[in-house]
Amino acid sequence: MPSTSAPTVGFDLDMTLIDSRPGIRACYLALSERTGVYVDADLVVTRLGPPLTEELVNWFPAEEVPAAADLYRAMYPEYAIAPTPALTGAREAVAAVRAAGGRTMVVTAKYEPNAKLHLAHLGIEPDVVVGDLWAEDKARALREHGAHIYVGDHTGDVRGARAAGALSVAVATGPCAPGELRAAGADVVLDDLTGFPAWLDGHRAAAGV
Repeated sequence: MPSTSAPTVGFDLDMTLIDSRPGIRACYLALSERTGVYVDADLVVTRLGPPLTEELVNWFPAEEVPAAADLYRAMYPEYAIAPTPALTGAREAVAAVRAAGGRTMVVTAKYEPNAKLHLAHLGIEPDVVVGDLWAEDKARALREHGAHIYVGDHTGDVRGARAAGALSVAVATGPCAPGELRAAGADVVLDDLTGFPAWLDGHRAAAGV
């Protein structure tokens, strides 16, 4: 496992760094209007985390899902970027890693170009952004970049961290309750990212760095 003296910390995006519910809701409503296919956008935003196609299969025939996904991703910049705020503590969490001399990365199931648009719009500048990875597949990017810690809001993020041999820090700002995150194997569960800088300081102090 990489040294904690200059940690590389990975973050999930949706419901970890950003509250993507308003933008995703708006994009699904626009997709529904464009295609004529009903989508319950209010339900969709209660279960964010898994890849887009896993949600679309609930609304579109399987053979239409690839085209619907392409259309959604193309519409996303127009409908989803501007309404989406950073979650409380997101900027400070990234800054805390930098203050410790570390590197930051975002590893997300979101289509990578759209993930980068969110981060640029909000002025959050990780060193690395990797999209289109979910759950255990996130471990590929985490291992490649030597991530010691991965922060996410979903049990899939916990699984990704564990598969990478990284410390799993979970925040209860998404669809998964604290107990569910702990049961999935999270090493640390925080209410939100506002507690992350102090936790990181304590973690590094305990490691003697």
